[in-house]
Amino acid sequence: MNNRRIEGDRRDLGPNPLVVNINRAARANPFYRSTLWTGDHLQVTLMSIKVGGDIGLEAHPNLDQFIRVESGFGLVKMGTNQNHLDYQEKIDGNFAVVIPAGTWHNIINIGNRPLKLYSIYAPPAHPFGTVHETKEIAEEAEDHYH
Repeated sequence: MNNRRIEGDRRDLGPNPLVVNINRAARANPFYRSTLWTGDHLQVTLMSIKVGGDIGLEAHPNLDQFIRVESGFGLVKMGTNQNHLDYQEKIDGNFAVVIPAGTWHNIINIGNRPLKLYSIYAPPAHPFGTVHETKEIAEEAEDHYH
């Protein structure tokens, strides 16, 4: 079984077994969001946040999220409600962020190049095969999906 994702590939390779150089895949991803792998209980997405951009303030009531920064610089904000983001940390390629279900959060690119990261959702947060080339496309799709 050879299940590999190569640079520029948009395929979601779930739910098949997968071995991937996640650092290379995250750094090569040009899209705001692209699903790498979607299974029944877990999903891995790649993200590229433009300079000055962010993921948008959000909370996922029924899933936990793990984010690993591969390159770039960001600011993570988290809190118990959208008006009280009392936890803030600067992050770079040496950091991971763990976001419990129900926690409001945002990650802002404060660097001078795209912020490259991958995110793990348990359970999946996006439909199988999702590719959003820009944040604007992602927001429109989210409004339609939810």
